[in-house]
Amino acid sequence: MIVKLRLVLLGVLLFLSGCTGLPQGVTAVDNFDLSRYLGQWYEIARLDHSFERGLTDISASYSLRDDGGVRVINRGYDVEEGAWQEAEGKAYFVAEPTTGMLKVSFFGPFYGGYNVIALDQEGYQYALVSGPDRGYLWFLARTPSIPQDVREKLLAIAENYGFATQSLIWVTHEKHAATEGARE
Repeated sequence: MIVKLRLVLLGVLLFLSGCTGLPQGVTAVDNFDLSRYLGQWYEIARLDHSFERGLTDISASYSLRDDGGVRVINRGYDVEEGAWQEAEGKAYFVAEPTTGMLKVSFFGPFYGGYNVIALDQEGYQYALVSGPDRGYLWFLARTPSIPQDVREKLLAIAENYGFATQSLIWVTHEKHAATEGARE
């Protein structure tokens, strides 16, 4: 457990100490509305990285902070440990608040890029998010699964931007499904 925690922290620190910009040739969405983006999002797919390795049922919750930033709560189920893991961070806009380009920190002064590069602007139901380079990519949705046509659309956008979509990890949400089923 301690070795795994150290590796996770090292991975997060390496990521967050990196650039807060966009991958070359990739653009953040315009006409971004933070108030519509706030709330619960489920991770549908991601490129592999150490700080989420072994986690399923990953979700992120975004809310306003008193200082004008965004409170970020990332949560996932660690299959090996049989327990939920949670991390709290903060995010701030890098440019204008109408551009989906933020910097996020989970540890002190170290920030990493959080770039909304595609978004269902009509309903704010689906988003494609990149880090500062093509090694970081997430498909997010308001529900634990997405329709096939949305999946194909997001894949096409990511491929067009040069991301390694063949390496995506498709996240399962069995714990979320069980929780939702128990509520009905």
